[in-house]
Amino acid sequence: MAIDLHTHSTASDGSASPAEVVRLAARAGLDAVALTDHDTVEGLAEATVEADRAGVRLVPGCEISCDPAGRFPGTMHLLVYFLDRRDDRNGTDLEAAPLPARFRALREARNTRNEKIVAALHDHGVDIALDDVLAEAGGGSVGRPHVAAVLVRAGVVGSVQEAFDVWLAKGRPAYLERDRLGVEEAIALARASGGVTSVAHPYSVGLTGDDLDAFVATLATLGLDALEAVYGRYSPAERGALTELAIRHGLAVTGGSDFHGAYKPDLAVGTGTGDLHVPGALLAVLEARRS
Repeated sequence: MAIDLHTHSTASDGSASPAEVVRLAARAGLDAVALTDHDTVEGLAEATVEADRAGVRLVPGCEISCDPAGRFPGTMHLLVYFLDRRDDRNGTDLEAAPLPARFRALREARNTRNEKIVAALHDHGVDIALDDVLAEAGGGSVGRPHVAAVLVRAGVVGSVQEAFDVWLAKGRPAYLERDRLGVEEAIALARASGGVTSVAHPYSVGLTGDDLDAFVATLATLGLDALEAVYGRYSPAERGALTELAIRHGLAVTGGSDFHGAYKPDLAVGTGTGDLHVPGALLAVLEARRS
């Protein structure tokens, strides 16, 4: 039994539709897949219908970008699972829950940021159109990968990764900070919406050793439920170290590919870069954390 608890679709910054993500999970022989689009739940209704058809369990989720607030030098993303979906067909109750309601305000701030990113590129002689970026997103939540794809198509860079390295990553000319939820607020909103939480790709926070240990201990006191130890791009040694860290602080372990389709072409649903296997038993342990 295998699962994948970290995937993205066109509802945020992936290139595959929510239904296609589920179909890829079925083809990979997975028993369950979580759709965890960035700061949105808009793809869950479509994914639920396809999951019923394909015979794959859908774990309704999302991924929240958190404000560092001086606590860590890198980036922190919080995965949320088991969002309360009493009406699985139209998502009415889910949209009214505290976390999705907060996402709507973040979306407005993101729209302003996208305009400023395009303007910054113009200031550096890179002439792309905001309309092209919006079209690349296909009606979903717009993010930097969509800008990167337009830069590739315009011949400005040779790949999405190069677009980030040269223009869009933190510290590069067209990077702009955006509004993010504080860690405490994100965990509290997730819990109030029926969810459990896991830190995505924990090494991205930019801490190691005792510093990472102390940070995870603080998160555990705030109500964090798990760490994503079995991550698509991590080595076996890194996965093992993070699993031990989770156990030490009484946290569950999650795992996933971080599939984004064409925007992260090295990561496949279910297998990551090729060696990923997330045991299905982890899902029951995680679900037991629901309050």
